[in-house]
Amino acid sequence: MLNLEHISMTFNEGTPDEKKALRHINIQLNKGEFVTVIGGNGAGKSTLMNIISGNLIADVGTISINGEQVDHLQEFKRSEYIGRVFQDPMAGTAPSMTIEENLAIAYSRNKKRNLRLGVTKQRRDIFRDYLQTLNLGLENRLTAKVGLLSGGERQALSLLMATFTEPNILLLDEHTAALDPARAELITTLTTEIVENFELTTLMVTHNMQQALDMGDRLIMMDAGEIILDVKDEEKSTLTIDQLLEEFQRIRGRQLASDQTVLG
Repeated sequence: MLNLEHISMTFNEGTPDEKKALRHINIQLNKGEFVTVIGGNGAGKSTLMNIISGNLIADVGTISINGEQVDHLQEFKRSEYIGRVFQDPMAGTAPSMTIEENLAIAYSRNKKRNLRLGVTKQRRDIFRDYLQTLNLGLENRLTAKVGLLSGGERQALSLLMATFTEPNILLLDEHTAALDPARAELITTLTTEIVENFELTTLMVTHNMQQALDMGDRLIMMDAGEIILDVKDEEKSTLTIDQLLEEFQRIRGRQLASDQTVLG
């Protein structure tokens, strides 16, 4: 479904501020696989998401979705394959437009473009049906401006907009981090339900290690632009936060020792 081969990215190359953001990343996601990605600041998580979505272009490597190479496509073209939800509840929606107008734009993502906004009676009925799954009463507020919604309501709408056309790939970029605990729990529950119902192939970045362990069927840990741990299924289900931290320290210690040997 999603295949990344030899992806590397360097910022400010050849200057004193040079930073290797990604180093030879290879990832393959099967259809319906739900992968959580963790790592500290500067690990390369956001860069990875931006390169998959087309917001950034990798220096080296290829990206394929369903066997079709997409790394040459601009971000707006990749959006036909990819749904994305950002950390900021204000991103991903148009605040001055109504709920139904935002949904109409998302609904047309993988359809032939035209100048008509597309809020027809038939589509309005479709929007109501999808909004009802959120259990937030938004199906009764189709003409409300999105800018008037709470952070949790807006993030729930963003999640729905990113998924109800059943994209090939769903990218979740710390999409609960800016919410209070109650709303974060709501979005987490909705995420699990939507991903399972649509069998979406999903990559979710999070700083919350417990969330990374509880959600999905595979976990990737990144550090200094590299994948240092990749576990799935039963192995992932038995991990604890303490074990993750111990594994991180063990792998980082081994890498530092290797680097010192090379320098010596």
